[in-house]
Amino acid sequence: MKYLIVGLGNPGIEYENTRHNVGFRVLDKIAGELESSFVLDRAAFVSYAKYKGRSVVLIKPITFMNLSGKAVNYWMQKEGVTIENVLVITDDLALPFGKLRMKGSGSDGGHNGLKDIQATLGTNGYSRLRFGVGNDFSKGRQSDYVLGKWEKEEELALPERLLSATKMGLSFCAIGLALTMTEWNGK
Repeated sequence: MKYLIVGLGNPGIEYENTRHNVGFRVLDKIAGELESSFVLDRAAFVSYAKYKGRSVVLIKPITFMNLSGKAVNYWMQKEGVTIENVLVITDDLALPFGKLRMKGSGSDGGHNGLKDIQATLGTNGYSRLRFGVGNDFSKGRQSDYVLGKWEKEEELALPERLLSATKMGLSFCAIGLALTMTEWNGK
């Protein structure tokens, strides 16, 4: 069985430690756990690994957040991964900082990366792991907030939350969506 785990973010050093790039950070952690590394390939940084007898393809699209669907579609086709075995990891303003929630489908919630993936794939029936970044911003400052750096207290709590997100992503590959949701959602 083959799985595609997609971490959403923006390429470039200026975005590296921003809230919007938490998907990239989770994928870096997963790659570390699986002792694999990323190489630049078509529209993404890609890493191949094995986990509990399953093939796992990790991608960090370099198409920028708003065009993430192009990379997801390409790698699904290239690797022959079905929609049921795709997991997209993204930031979420609707969840408090560090809260993790996995779902099997759903709306884009106003997230431009998810919106583009849905438009490109023609479905919202793919799994996603939402990583809460909170919503402590003034009206009209959403973009500045997600493209901003983590607060000091968030940065201190981040390693543990990234580890939990990593375990959820790997659990998705090992035991599937339903059992992972039961075991992990709300933690």
